[in-house]
Amino acid sequence: MQSENMINLRVNKTPTTTTQKFCNMLITSIMIISIILASWSPQAFSATTLTPDTELDMQELNLQELSISIDEDMQAVAAGAQGPVKWHPGHYMMLVGGGKDSSWYMKQIYTELEAHSALRGLVIRYEWAELEPTKGVYNFASIDHHLAELAKRNKRLIILIETKSFGATEIRVPKYLQTAEYEGGVFAFGHSGSNVIDGYNIKLWNQNVFLRFAALTKALGQHLNAHPYFEGAGLQESALGTPIKPITSTQVNTYYTNLLGINKHFRNNFPNTMSFQYLNFPRTYLSSLVNGLKAMGATLGCPDVFIQDPGLLFPGTKYSPKGIYPYYTELSGAMPLAIQIEKANYLNTKFDGSGYKPTVTELLNFAKQTLKVNYIFWTRSPGYYDDVLAMLRQKAQTSNLSGGLQSACPASYGSCNTN
Repeated sequence: MQSENMINLRVNKTPTTTTQKFCNMLITSIMIISIILASWSPQAFSATTLTPDTELDMQELNLQELSISIDEDMQAVAAGAQGPVKWHPGHYMMLVGGGKDSSWYMKQIYTELEAHSALRGLVIRYEWAELEPTKGVYNFASIDHHLAELAKRNKRLIILIETKSFGATEIRVPKYLQTAEYEGGVFAFGHSGSNVIDGYNIKLWNQNVFLRFAALTKALGQHLNAHPYFEGAGLQESALGTPIKPITSTQVNTYYTNLLGINKHFRNNFPNTMSFQYLNFPRTYLSSLVNGLKAMGATLGCPDVFIQDPGLLFPGTKYSPKGIYPYYTELSGAMPLAIQIEKANYLNTKFDGSGYKPTVTELLNFAKQTLKVNYIFWTRSPGYYDDVLAMLRQKAQTSNLSGGLQSACPASYGSCNTN
């Protein structure tokens, strides 16, 4: 009450000449600012061209507004989940290359799985083009074969769907998508300031591409959701890549909005199965993406464990958003958490190579204690994987089914099926 009375006294008091001048100046300034703001709108930036140098520094623009309506829809998806979600957290072996199609190679893999109780199953990568060789014609024979072999051994299968390549001659989407109807389906990306192609990413801002990807998730869900040994399906990293040919901010915003949309389709089509999205960059979009995944009941994933990387570890400031790792600690127990450990992580603690070569135990402890993950996907990289297997034979990893990782059913799941 005392402060309120003081305000009333100041308002009723007759102003001095100096105060009158100040008020007039203030009113004039406000009018000028109002005129400027009236002529400005976020849409004024919708045609802004993003050059390779600015792609990773772009602002969120309209995504926050879009993500609010998306989040409401995502909560409806989570609430509509039918029954418990299959829940078998722990250590999984991730295959690389074309080994999944080699009977000799897979015989060795199954032997390793049988010899290591801490390994709960496999993560196998599939290019979109492998799963849909022609439009609307799906080929899940390889998945079915591996599921049958894993089920016999009481092991489980997770798949990672690849749409982004890391080679100048590699395109991972079907041929029919590489036509004018889909704007060619992909765009080339490289390093900032260079025209050298490092790989290709999907043009997810194109609505026709989005709809075909959504159709793939539906076909996969109808075929695999009910299988008791099919543990999960997920998508590659969120990092867009630096486009060789500049793209607009509208295309970027639509890309990330549609990325959440594809994850929504996964949750709809896999109501009883874990689905995940690898997130790493750009940091300006992480908050919207993480919140959307949490609201829909999806799993937060990351493609790397770089235990000293400043970009991934960045705690955030008033002016710069945080990296992906701080979200893990905050969301432990609230939503499922998964992480991939690949060859680059065995080699160095930082993405740019300026760190040191970590031990497998250091990688495990960081994922387990700092990130508090439920799932670890260990890439089977020659020269390093023997150390992983030795670690997985230790008592700390064999004393329970989750291999010492967080195993409580996350709050975002209505219930968990551990059978």
